[in-house]
Amino acid sequence: MDTIVAQATAPGRAGVSVIRISGPGAKPALVRLAGRVPEARRATLMPLHGDSGLLDTALVLVFDKDASFTGEDVVELQTHGSIAVTRALLTALTAFDGLRLAEPGEFTRRALENDRLDLSQVEGLADLIEAETEAQRRLAQATFSGALAKKVEAWRAQLIRAAALLEAMIDFADEEVPEDTTFEVLSLVDDLTTAFESEAGGVAAAERIREGFEVAIIGAPNAGKSTLLNRLAGRDAAITSEVAGTTRDVIEVRMDIVGLPVTLLDTAGLRDTEDSVEAIGVERAKARAAAADLRIFLGAPIGIAPQPGDILAHPKADQSGAPEGLLGVSGLTGTGVDSLLARISAELSGRLPAQTTATHARHRAALEAASDALRAARIEVEAGPERAEFAAEELRTALRRVEGLTGRIGVEDLLGEIFSSFCIGK
Repeated sequence: MDTIVAQATAPGRAGVSVIRISGPGAKPALVRLAGRVPEARRATLMPLHGDSGLLDTALVLVFDKDASFTGEDVVELQTHGSIAVTRALLTALTAFDGLRLAEPGEFTRRALENDRLDLSQVEGLADLIEAETEAQRRLAQATFSGALAKKVEAWRAQLIRAAALLEAMIDFADEEVPEDTTFEVLSLVDDLTTAFESEAGGVAAAERIREGFEVAIIGAPNAGKSTLLNRLAGRDAAITSEVAGTTRDVIEVRMDIVGLPVTLLDTAGLRDTEDSVEAIGVERAKARAAAADLRIFLGAPIGIAPQPGDILAHPKADQSGAPEGLLGVSGLTGTGVDSLLARISAELSGRLPAQTTATHARHRAALEAASDALRAARIEVEAGPERAEFAAEELRTALRRVEGLTGRIGVEDLLGEIFSSFCIGK
């Protein structure tokens, strides 16, 4: 395999830049730069030289292949974060025979190929790199730490046990099969079907954590929607004016609400209008509000019926008090905004799964396919010992789907898509 090298920190000027080298040529490359290889996993300050002289003085870390992220010999150079220093070192390294710049995600791909990570952990790492909020971090960290892989191993053991019982039924088809054998197979199938369906059902909520919730602010023209959006965003994201119908299109603001990723939508005021442009805005407002995860109604609902969990608020609470039992808010003064944020957080948090390890659409598809196979297997088992071979084949199908979750089989076509989202130095 080629030895690969890349800057592992973000490009640009910084205090420190990390250059990562992985592969059989990593240690020889360090010898050419620094004259020797220091003790593994002990940070050592070393001068690095190229053909033109001293390139930089760097903190050097060496990892043997049995203790590295990639499963190969790895050298990391922590250099001064100058763009010129980083460029000079990368130029010197890629001039060595057998060394080349890494492709996006290639370090992680090598970790997968060398069994340092499974595919679900790779997906968790990608999510961790992209995480912007605490909820996203926790979800990604659980996947990266191998939570799904542990479940897959337990499911795999149960499927193999059920398959072994069926194989025994096939081998001794001429003899009477004990009732407790059939009962155990059905019990295993039912338990696994329930587990798969439960995990698949949690994927939608996990996707919302990863991609973010949408919260639409809707109401009549001049209800204070844009002013409230600006207050929540902490900046002038939307134009505000006393002229009704100022907002014509949907304005989006991404923000973190108590650890949850939320996109706030400021929509056009809902009313009947003869202005063709405003009418388009009103229709867009209705469509986006209907598709949102949560709606904040400023004033009496118009045009759209509130859904369970939607928040009804009294607008411009600085000018008039809110009716009994209704939350009063004012984007102008901030009145009630903290209470509104608490309501949004409580409502969205309540929609999160108590515990889920399946987090991607790929996981859901595999689990649903495995569930379908198990339901088919159950029908075959109930049909009697003469159908045991068909039941065993359905179990093998379920096993293949489950093993695909961690990349044991049948996922080669997914790898390019997954690794394309990684940065070069990962």
